[in-house]
Order: sequence, then structure tokens, then C-alpha cells
Amino acid sequence: MLLLAALVSTAAWSCGFAQQIPLQSRLSITKSKGSVRLECRFNDISGDFDGTSIHWYQQKANKGPERILYLAGTKKVDEGFQEHRYRVEKFSSQKLCILTINDVIPDDTGTYYCAYCVGFNKIFGSGTKLIVSNKALSQPSNFEILQKKHKNQMTYVCLIEQFYPEVIRVTWTEGENQKVTENIVKGEAWRRTEEDKYSISSWLTVPEENKDKKYFCNYEHESGKRSLTKQDSSQKEECTPYPGNGTVFNRDHLYHRTAYLVYIVLLLKSSMYYLIVLFFIYRAWAPTKQRGKKA
Repeated sequence: MLLLAALVSTAAWSCGFAQQIPLQSRLSITKSKGSVRLECRFNDISGDFDGTSIHWYQQKANKGPERILYLAGTKKVDEGFQEHRYRVEKFSSQKLCILTINDVIPDDTGTYYCAYCVGFNKIFGSGTKLIVSNKALSQPSNFEILQKKHKNQMTYVCLIEQFYPEVIRVTWTEGENQKVTENIVKGEAWRRTEEDKYSISSWLTVPEENKDKKYFCNYEHESGKRSLTKQDSSQKEECTPYPGNGTVFNRDHLYHRTAYLVYIVLLLKSSMYYLIVLFFIYRAWAPTKQRGKKA
């Protein structure tokens, strides 16, 4: 999926100017059976929409994208896909294309991208992940912002825990509308081995003089959308609910989590050192054993 994202970015800037990327507003769809509708909007695309060829691709985990079909007046389904399972419709007045997959099965799980052609270039949408599963949606059970001052900077850590599926979009804004794109690090979604729910974190670093500005962490998930603003936790000794949004925790909470991660890292390093020592002992012992056999 990361490879295709890079291709999307490259294609969107082809020919020396930015192309409009098709909008696939739904990040993911989780369903156990029946039919699924995948929407792709072309609101900002100028030109003759009726004459525009629309392509749909499927990308499974750890594989490259494969084209399912394209619509250029009539539907053309590529080899390897069953034609009767796919229906594609184009609504010119809304600049909308909908791909319907009938009777979904687990093998349909993957990310689906719409695309259109501009000259010899293909412009891809952002993608919608289809998850064919009996598991129920789970909204994040914990949504909090941790903060830490270091020298002349403030770091805010947005922590979102216990959600399913793993597909989620996390963004930062200054105020409610001004998007922040610099000095942000986003981690990958991870899950504990004994659970089927995921967690993710995102870091925002700003100069200390901006500490009084109101920064929001926002997430978008199949289960819904929420926003949370940072709060000056240095004035609080206990975790305090933030009205209407979530919870902001004090710095001790961050230290405990960091200590736990450090412990895990040290444990792994100790295990590696133990294996290395065993390896060298074996190397030293093996020649002695061989000499004994020759004698």
C-alpha cells in the first residue's frame, strides 16, 4: 500500500502540474457477507467526465495492485476476475463512480483504488480497504494527549487505543481548521498479541513559545470521527476528563509508558547478547570436539 501511495503522489504531479486526486472518502468497510459499494468522486476534475475512462484496482496484503476492470463506455473485466461479481456505475451529474462487489468472500479483503487517465498518466484515488470479517467494529476506547517539555520545545503525543479495524487517519490542527503538517511523526498501528484491537500514536513538536496555542488531534475511523485538544497537564496531578472530548493525562502517565517500552527493549537486547555468547561458545567448542574425533 505504501508503494501505491508513492505512485499516487508521483502521478499526481506528472506533466509539471498537480492533478486532482479522486476522492475515496471511506477509509475502510468491514462486512461479513452480501454486497459492498465502493464510491469514488471526481468533484474537482474538469473536462468531459462522460468520456473519462475509470479504472478499479485491487491490492492485497504484500502484493502489488491488480486491475479488476475499467469503464470506457462499456465495462471490461480483466482476466482472473469473475465478471458477474462486479458492477460499475457512473453518475455524470455527480461526477461519481461506484464499484459494487457481489457476495463478498474473505479472499476479497484488500485495498481498492479508483483511477482515471490524463494523457498517458493514471491518477489514483486514496483507496478504501475492504475487510471481509465477522468481527464487530470497535471505536477507540481511549483517546488522550500526553505532553512533555524538552529544552525549548513542547512535544504532544496523541494516543489512540483499542480500535478495530486497524485503518485510521490521524491529523493535527491548530485551532479547529488550520491543518498542521510539519514536525509530525506518526507511528504504525500495532496490536497486542492476545487481542484483535489496535492502537496508534502521533507526535507533534512545537516551539515552547507556541505552548499556549490550541492544538487538536483528530482521528477518522470507520466507527466515527473525533477531535481532542491538548490541555496544560502541568497544572494537574491526576488524569482529568476534558469536557466533551476525551481525557488528558499527566506526565507521570507518559513516563510509565516510556519505562515499559524501555524495559521491553532492554529485555530484547539481553536476549540477543545471550544468543551471541552461546554462538561464540559453540564456535570455540566445535573445533575441540572435531580434534578429539580425529585423535
